[in-house]
Amino acid sequence: MYPFKRILSPFILFASKFMTHVASQFAASYVFYWKDYFEDQPLLYPPGFDGRVILYPSDQNLKDYLSWRQADCHINNLYNTVFWSLVQKSGLTPVQAQKRLQGTLAGDKNEILFSEFNINYNNEPLMYRKGTVLVWQKVNQVIRKKIKIPKETEEKEVEVTRVKNTPLPLHCDIIGDQFWEQYPEILSDDS
Repeated sequence: MYPFKRILSPFILFASKFMTHVASQFAASYVFYWKDYFEDQPLLYPPGFDGRVILYPSDQNLKDYLSWRQADCHINNLYNTVFWSLVQKSGLTPVQAQKRLQGTLAGDKNEILFSEFNINYNNEPLMYRKGTVLVWQKVNQVIRKKIKIPKETEEKEVEVTRVKNTPLPLHCDIIGDQFWEQYPEILSDDS
């Protein structure tokens, strides 16, 4: 989650320019850091990302939107888990699997997973069922810095501690109140 605060609203005339920069920076970072995370897997195609700037009139509207996105993540993952189980484990073609799932509800998909593949969807990792939410976490970073002390000829190395914002990935429920109570700074104007 990377909400930009309401205090930026005077700059909303530049929203498309702002979002272009964010998407561009993300794409560049994605390619730049690819090898750090996938050492043995070459990047086969250049990635493309989109983004949008949406202004919500209230914190409740923002929470409702993000809750809907998480519910949508769950629905899509449940469908894909069943779909690929049917294709990879039952030998159905993608067209057959799609036809088999047509008109099914969540309960039907859970039943297929459990009865045919012995998969209890509720035991699947939260990362897949809930998605990933990024929140800023303040961490102390200790670095060594060379400084010049007046009246001394040589530089001296000292430890300096500074607070740094670091993105923290979470795989949790954001639909209920617990998340928002644990991270109230997300909606506060002064964070």
